[in-house]
Amino acid sequence: MKKVYLGTFAAVLATTIGFVNVDNVSAESIDELEKKVNELEEEQSDLESERGNVESDKEKTEEEMNENENQQNTVNQEINTIDEKLTNTQNDIQTKETEIDETNQEIEDLNNRIEELKEEIVVLEDRIEEREKLLKNRLVSLQQNGGGMKYLEVILGSQSFGDFINRSSAVNTIMDQDKSIMEAHNADKKALEESKQEVEDSKVEVEDKKVALESQKEELVALKSQLDDQLDERKTMMAELEEEYGDLEEEMLTKEEEQEILRAEEEANKKAIELAQNKKSDLEQEQLERERERERERVAQAEQEKAAEEESSSDSNSGSSSNSSSASDSGSDSGSNSGGNEVTTSSSGKFSMPASGPLTDTFGMRDSHPVYGGAKMHNGIDLGTSTGTTLRAAADGVVSTAGSMGGLGNAITISHSIDGQTYTTVYGHLSSISVSSGQTVSEGQTIGATGNTGASTGPHLHFEIHKGGYGNAIDPLPLMK
Repeated sequence: MKKVYLGTFAAVLATTIGFVNVDNVSAESIDELEKKVNELEEEQSDLESERGNVESDKEKTEEEMNENENQQNTVNQEINTIDEKLTNTQNDIQTKETEIDETNQEIEDLNNRIEELKEEIVVLEDRIEEREKLLKNRLVSLQQNGGGMKYLEVILGSQSFGDFINRSSAVNTIMDQDKSIMEAHNADKKALEESKQEVEDSKVEVEDKKVALESQKEELVALKSQLDDQLDERKTMMAELEEEYGDLEEEMLTKEEEQEILRAEEEANKKAIELAQNKKSDLEQEQLERERERERERVAQAEQEKAAEEESSSDSNSGSSSNSSSASDSGSDSGSNSGGNEVTTSSSGKFSMPASGPLTDTFGMRDSHPVYGGAKMHNGIDLGTSTGTTLRAAADGVVSTAGSMGGLGNAITISHSIDGQTYTTVYGHLSSISVSSGQTVSEGQTIGATGNTGASTGPHLHFEIHKGGYGNAIDPLPLMK
């Protein structure tokens, strides 16, 4: 009977020691959970602060976009003004070209007139030359025959009054003819000189007009060239502004996406805090129950000890033997418990590869983006996968967002807390998504399938890791298992 009581006491003692070790483990877990809750609450504060910074950046980007739009409007007005000036200048050039063509036609007409005048001048010169010969002969005849006295003798030699009239008429006729010859001769000479002078004056005037028109045309052409340069400059400026606006618009979308992801991360973080607090409460309740059980065991143990002492007061050696046996059993259980809680060291990698496929692109600046062109930052790595390849969570966490995400197409973001550090993983260009926002996922759990959605040139998985929350992308490769 004594041996039974002593054996029961030893078992109770060993059980009590075991409960103490379990309570230590529970206490450590509660401390760890308390620490994790504090870390998550600090992260929540950081996320709220970061979201405020993103909002400030977004407002700044909006101001830059508004300023860019104002500049575009100004440049567009300048382009319209230059276009109007170019149109007017081009019309003026065409007018000048028409006037130059007309002037060239005038010059051609004058040249033709000059050729005609040359022929007329030859005729006039021949006629003048003949008259000069005739007049010369008349002068010689008059000189030889006494000039005007000869006409008088003809008249005075009349035989009758009728003869006198006839002779007077004949003399008048001859004198009128001579006068007509002289007048015609002088008129031809004057006409010849006037025609020559008129043609020469007209030619000079038209040629001067042509020179002036050519000069005006050169000025207009120079003005057009200047306006063309200004237009090209404004168009180049407009193209740069439009490109800048596109970058700002893309940045704005990125900020909006970042805000949405940060909001989702806050919600996921709140859920993680709630889960940790619930788990802590459960462990505290469990510890409380264990403490109550331990108290009950202590009371029972005390009662058993009292009964054992009363029954074994006459046999002290038997009690010593029982105590020795009890101590031996207690040491054995303690060693067994210590071996069951042995801490194992994990590998340096924190994340597993989310999909099977070769590495096709690395983290860093690209010289030329395959879709948008120009130097762009590549915030993650690319894995060559066919459409429909199984996608798995890279680590335990809470889904922040699951849906369309700009250039990443169908995408998933997951919030993680690993070794006191927060991370966000991003999975882009997916063909399907099998999780939703707020869902808790485990490492290796299927969350969707890879694809070719968004700004993508072929099926692949784009994978990012952000340290301390979204917006702080780092190279994923050093963190992969």
